[in-house]
Amino acid sequence: MFTILGIPSQALFGQLLLGLINGSFYALLSLGLAIIFGLLNIINFAHGAQYMMGAFLTWMLLSYFGVGYWWALLLVPVLVGIFGLVLERLLISRLHHLDHLYGLLLTFGLALIIQGLFRIRYGVSGLPYGIPLTLAGGQNLGFMFLPNYRLWVILLSLSVCLATWLVEKTKLGAYLRAATENPTLVQAFGINVPRLITLTYGGGVGLAALAGVMAAPIYSVNPNMGADMIITVFAVVVIGGMGSIAGSIVTGFALGLIEGLTKLLYPEASSTVIFIIMAIVLLLKPAGLFGRRV
Repeated sequence: MFTILGIPSQALFGQLLLGLINGSFYALLSLGLAIIFGLLNIINFAHGAQYMMGAFLTWMLLSYFGVGYWWALLLVPVLVGIFGLVLERLLISRLHHLDHLYGLLLTFGLALIIQGLFRIRYGVSGLPYGIPLTLAGGQNLGFMFLPNYRLWVILLSLSVCLATWLVEKTKLGAYLRAATENPTLVQAFGINVPRLITLTYGGGVGLAALAGVMAAPIYSVNPNMGADMIITVFAVVVIGGMGSIAGSIVTGFALGLIEGLTKLLYPEASSTVIFIIMAIVLLLKPAGLFGRRV
């Protein structure tokens, strides 16, 4: 085992791996938030609860129906995404022409209701979910041991983030941006803007649920897991720039690594370093690193 700047390599790379894991979830969750805010101009405070729903639904499919991880990876984002479609159509769509504060209050209330229902039914103790057998074990790299499932989470998160960023560059992404700027004009070209908005919200919720599926074998499945994550994810979105997909991806992974290194170099600041960076960025560039000034 060698050292880097006086730090044992195993500890350094272990913290970098932990940072990449956390960064994968930060990027995926902030990506969904950025998509929803970019089109609906609504700060979706229910995002953490929808992430928690993804983890719980994964556990339920296995416990009650015998449906394993791989099928859950496909089914859960669709099911929770449909739940998001219903929410948007029945409740959130009524607030499109009101101030942002109303959408934040509504989604905050929805988050409390969802978390409360799961807390009443399952309590606050964590529920175990095993790593799928095909991803058990790990690779001995000499300077550290790399678990296969952790590597899978990083690669899958990167792939989903890259695919979403590429979609933004297509004609569909152009329609979404145009619908944000001038929905009346876009609708005049025969595009159903309300349906586009509803599907976009469902897609953002589906990304949160996908992160929940990936988190189930790593973190304890419990009703508070979304509340513990959402504040940090909001900080990531603010730093990257509200509504910026590229900003959410880059900032999510970067802040995960910074947080991991801080836990090694100065553990006392590990829980606040992201918020310190957010304060500095807001002072120097209020729109965020990748955001546009309105």
